[in-house]
Amino acid sequence: MIALPLAILIGALASLYLASNAEAEAEDDVRRAFAIQRDIYQVRAMLAEAAAGVGDYALTREDRFLEPYERMENQLSPTLQRLDVAIEDDRVQAGFQDLLRVVEQKREGLRETIALAQSPQPSTQTEIEESLLASKMTLDAVREEIDNIQRLEAIVLDERRALVDDVRSRFFALTAVSGIVGLLGSLMAVYLFSTGIVRRVSKLEQNAEMLARGERLTELPEEADEIGRLSQRLVGASALLRKREDDLRASEERFRLVIERVRDYGIFTLDTGGIVTSWNLGAERIKGWQAEEILGQHFSQFYPDDTRDYLPDQMLERARAEGAAEDEGWRVRKDGSVFWANVVITALRNEAGELQGFAKVTRDMTERRRSEDALRLAREDAVAASLAKSEFLSRTSHELRTPLNAILGFGQLLEIDLEDFSQPHQEAVERITRAGRHLLSLINDLLDISSIEAGGAELEYEEVDVAAMLEEVHDLAEPIVSSAGLSFEMALPEAGAKVVADRRRMTQVILNLVGNAAKYNVEGSFVRLGASLDGDGAATFFVEDDGPGIDPANASRLFTAFDRLGQHKRDKTEGTGLGLALSKGLVESMGGQIGYSPRKPGSRFWFTLSSQPTENSRPKADQES
Repeated sequence: MIALPLAILIGALASLYLASNAEAEAEDDVRRAFAIQRDIYQVRAMLAEAAAGVGDYALTREDRFLEPYERMENQLSPTLQRLDVAIEDDRVQAGFQDLLRVVEQKREGLRETIALAQSPQPSTQTEIEESLLASKMTLDAVREEIDNIQRLEAIVLDERRALVDDVRSRFFALTAVSGIVGLLGSLMAVYLFSTGIVRRVSKLEQNAEMLARGERLTELPEEADEIGRLSQRLVGASALLRKREDDLRASEERFRLVIERVRDYGIFTLDTGGIVTSWNLGAERIKGWQAEEILGQHFSQFYPDDTRDYLPDQMLERARAEGAAEDEGWRVRKDGSVFWANVVITALRNEAGELQGFAKVTRDMTERRRSEDALRLAREDAVAASLAKSEFLSRTSHELRTPLNAILGFGQLLEIDLEDFSQPHQEAVERITRAGRHLLSLINDLLDISSIEAGGAELEYEEVDVAAMLEEVHDLAEPIVSSAGLSFEMALPEAGAKVVADRRRMTQVILNLVGNAAKYNVEGSFVRLGASLDGDGAATFFVEDDGPGIDPANASRLFTAFDRLGQHKRDKTEGTGLGLALSKGLVESMGGQIGYSPRKPGSRFWFTLSSQPTENSRPKADQES
């Protein structure tokens, strides 16, 4: 009772299995036949397109017409290989071999046509036409072979369809019996199919629709089959897209908030015609308009009346042509007041380079302009104060000369009878005269500096022989250097070198430098005076020593008036702090430069003078003429 129905059921299932396999094989044959027909059509289409492209190329010599031929060369061989594998029928295979032969002839003809067109020797129209005609005849032969193969394949397809029908007919009765025997199982299978695959496919379809709408997808149970994997990939794609959308939305929101909350810059956008399309908080603060008041208005109303008619259009045109345009000028607020603004207009273009509008950034620079105006006025006041100071020093120095002359005169009278005084009185007279001469030197330096700063230094230019000048100064300064216990060296340039300068002022500068070197070189053994010539004929005078040198931190203060560097370490060294400052002024007034370079050990002071007369060094009579 149980074994017989079970055996029948098992036999029916086995028969169904065999029938199913036979039917599947027959259907595979049918599908293969369809695939062969598709590939045959593709071969035909590729050859036709390649022939047309080669013909156009032969007539026009334009390389773009060879694209179908190159595509055919890349795709034809794989397609023919697929056909060779797929064709199993001997009749069709024989036709396919004929097709391969004519296809190769066609390809060879196309190559010859291309070679004829690319030949360095110009081809005649007749040769090209003959080549194209031969190509057409070959293409017709290809078409005939393809039609033959398609006809044979159609016969095979009909045979395979008939085989499918026969298989289905022979197993129909067995299928009916098996269906009756397995009715309950079929009902269960239908139920499982309906509640399994169909339900999952339905949910998958719903998820696809939700994905298209950008909604969150319904999570499905993990399955190992293709539907399950497709569902999981769809859910993963949905999560990735939502994350990217959320990130993009958050980024756009942050950017919008940043732009809207910027208070120091007015940032807004314009359309291609200059109409305001967005408005941030900074623009509202700077210009005074609310967003609803200005949106849709032309941005030219931010400009004063004298520039409103032309400057806005010029700015847009510059931004359109150059990508950006910048300008500074007066702009108008809503209340009619004006402010000084820095404006940058940038052209906004899409990926195709088409103009979409403009971004405009405005910054209120009124305070900076006021600061610049105040700084300019302060600079003018400082210049005026410096001139007043120079005038004061000049007048004061002249006023000090009168009593100082009396002091020095009486001091010199006392020096005449110095031997008649006691030792304390002799020392007092020496102190009076020494202090007077020091004060006189200070007054003279003040007068010189004041005269230079006021532009009134009187210079008498002449050609000065460099070697003779150095020897003269060497003789004058020899006692000063010797009294300091130092050797006085010379480094003379080649004979005949000359410079254009004021001889007296030039001597004064060199003596100042030599005197400083002898005064402060308490640890060394020599002072060196010399000069060198450069290629342009200018001369560089220098004074070197091997003393303690200058602290690098104080080098920038060397030529500052009244600034005696390191004086707290040299309490007994006399000086006014004006020598280097005066030397700098004298050298520069003669058109030269002066500077300092460190040595190991010691210092090197130098100044340059030109061998050619400059605008400042021409004789005074020439300048007045």
